[in-house]
Amino acid sequence: MKLGCIGDDFTGSSDLANTLAKGGMRVVQYSGTPTGDAGADVEAGVVALKSRSIDPQEAVRLSLEALDWLLSQGCEQIFFKYCSTFDSTVEGNIGPVADALADALNARKVIVCPAFPGTGRSVYQGHLFVKDMLLSESGMQNHPLTPMTDADLRRWLTPQTTGTVGHVAAQAVFAGANAIAAGLEEEDAKGHRLIVVDAIRDEDLMEIGRAAKGLPLITGGSGVALGLPANFGCTAGDAPWTGQAGRAVALSGSCSIATRAQVEKHKAQSPAREVRAADVLEGRVTAEDLTDWALAQDGLPLIYTSADPETVKQVQAHYGRETASEALEGLFAEVARQCVARGVTRVITAGGETSGAIVEGLSLDTLEIGPEIDPGVPALRAGPALVVALKSGNFGAEDFFAKANRLLEGLT
Repeated sequence: MKLGCIGDDFTGSSDLANTLAKGGMRVVQYSGTPTGDAGADVEAGVVALKSRSIDPQEAVRLSLEALDWLLSQGCEQIFFKYCSTFDSTVEGNIGPVADALADALNARKVIVCPAFPGTGRSVYQGHLFVKDMLLSESGMQNHPLTPMTDADLRRWLTPQTTGTVGHVAAQAVFAGANAIAAGLEEEDAKGHRLIVVDAIRDEDLMEIGRAAKGLPLITGGSGVALGLPANFGCTAGDAPWTGQAGRAVALSGSCSIATRAQVEKHKAQSPAREVRAADVLEGRVTAEDLTDWALAQDGLPLIYTSADPETVKQVQAHYGRETASEALEGLFAEVARQCVARGVTRVITAGGETSGAIVEGLSLDTLEIGPEIDPGVPALRAGPALVVALKSGNFGAEDFFAKANRLLEGLT
């Protein structure tokens, strides 16, 4: 194994695996840290953790466990992958995990770059934008678990890390890999270990990738990985894919603006059932009820709980944030498990936490990377008779659910 990757959620990890596979690397995604060897034909291993919103100390522990395994597989470079919207709080978990990995690897000049222009995320003057809006004005300020209220990545990251945060500006990035490398050296000389690097185009990410050759640790969104396969002698190619016939179900637990639009689009033409958190917490709806409903439908049934931010806040205030989140995640995981046990062969999910719960609920250990459905979202084979799509809340076109189902079935 050449490149070892640690993702802080399951959808982001599949996004990264997709990018590396398109770059020509032989990629396997693991659900949690494996116990055995990866095999000689794996060039990039992506260990997917559910560590984005947990206690920072536990996130660090899980990440270091993954690091130890990846290093034991011979990895020459480590990539810590987080969301392109830099999902974190002032306590973590991006800063604490990045610090711990850097300490373990004795790494300096650690790139911090969540940019992903293909999905509208760019970093300019150290600020993260979603299309033409600052991150803090994009809807992410209402995220139920990691509300992002400051688009300045240097300010947002500083309370999370033990050191200071540097910056390589766009002017250096536009000048290419050598100028980026020089900028990293300058920031390192100032005592900055974590260094935010601007990027607004895919070309910028390719140059950042070239500048990162030989660095022990890189952090960022999947966009930075665009330039990494070439450093290991790989060339771009399409992932092979065979679709899966049978029944399908879509499960959405994201309240992002993008997912809510996708839900509205889908339910206008396909069966959909909303799940209210209060009904789950007070026992008025069960996994058995929802499974029975889904299997009684034609086409692609969607079960969703994509409430608006104000409703989410009211639920969290009444029941407690963790109680509400765990109840809904547990419900979706059990619905997925029951659906698959009763013959469903295609599972489509929306929302990082929801997707992570479903992967764990289905005990999916390894995922084979297939073709891209929408930027950042690949088709994944989880077994001989099961394929899945794990979508981050903010990703995908409005017709994502129907598009994903067609590709998973092998119809497009």
